[in-house]
Amino acid sequence: MPSPSSGPLSGQVSVVTGGSRGIGYGIAAALAHLGASVVITGRDAARVQAAARELSSLGAPCEGVECDVTQIKRVDEFGAYLRRRHGRVDVLVNNAGVAAPPSLLHELPPDAWDEIFNTNVRGVFFMLRAIVPLMMAAGTGHVINISSLAGKNPLPKGAAYSASKWALNGLTYSVAEELRAHNIRVSTVCPGSVDTDFSPHTGKDPARMLRPDDVAHVVTMLVTQRPQSFVSEVLLRPTRKP
Repeated sequence: MPSPSSGPLSGQVSVVTGGSRGIGYGIAAALAHLGASVVITGRDAARVQAAARELSSLGAPCEGVECDVTQIKRVDEFGAYLRRRHGRVDVLVNNAGVAAPPSLLHELPPDAWDEIFNTNVRGVFFMLRAIVPLMMAAGTGHVINISSLAGKNPLPKGAAYSASKWALNGLTYSVAEELRAHNIRVSTVCPGSVDTDFSPHTGKDPARMLRPDDVAHVVTMLVTQRPQSFVSEVLLRPTRKP
């Protein structure tokens, strides 16, 4: 693995939402190893700053910024901070997401539906709105939206989460077409079951599940592609069904 000071993303700035743990933390660590300066966000200021300190020990600068992606004012403030502090964003990974305990859709509380869509879809819109103009001004950039195989397949007792990821995929494909002319690549990564504390994965064998590093590896492949091409979508499954 290259040293952070000489990696292929040296001099670049990467933003990872939901970067204080799980998949987001793994992605932030991988981008730091590629030499990027990494900015991670999360709702819990203490947690995200502690994670940033850990990531900084990898040798590349990492900042932790409290930011609730469902709050447009806070996201706009974050975008303004990035413009002042860095003047650029080269990689945006929209990873922040929520789910709900398994439930038949008609029994799901409406507030839970709103939280899922506000985070998994609207939050991505808010981040794109804040950061894409920086990429357009630079004439380059890469946006990676972390979706799920639940956005490709039915998920009984998880219909709201599944619907949010189908929506995220549709958003990704459309925005990719909008931004291609600006040399901005937009991709979606759809992992299967990942062994994190995000959801219980009842009845599945953790030893066979994906790890956050598996998702991070895909992200590193996407951001180091040859410049004349981009991968629109990656479906990531464990070798053996858990």
